[in-house]
Amino acid sequence: MCATLNTIAIQLYVNFKHIRKKEVKKMNEMNQRFCQCCGMPMGDTDELCGTNADGSKNEEYCKYCFENGKFTFHGTMEEMIEVCVPNMAAANPNMSEEEARKAMLEWFPTLKRWKH
Repeated sequence: MCATLNTIAIQLYVNFKHIRKKEVKKMNEMNQRFCQCCGMPMGDTDELCGTNADGSKNEEYCKYCFENGKFTFHGTMEEMIEVCVPNMAAANPNMSEEEARKAMLEWFPTLKRWKH
């Protein structure tokens, strides 16, 4: 599980250095596909798509977060963020862990899995 989360974190954070509300809105307007659990960019193919219980591709969640119709991570949003913070800071040398945490605290609540 830890290796999977590290993979998610590295792929996500290489693509997102500083996520802010205005950037979230802009990304949504550009119709880019992001995992609705971890925020990872999923590209234009179904290669990174998770799978539904019937084996079909799920376009809302990545293969690291959603497999066979179930989430692979069973913690809270805050727990996911804490697992990812060190990876985001490591992937972005000019970003402190606190800045990484702040960016994720703004980004993750916009994702379907974490909306209340």
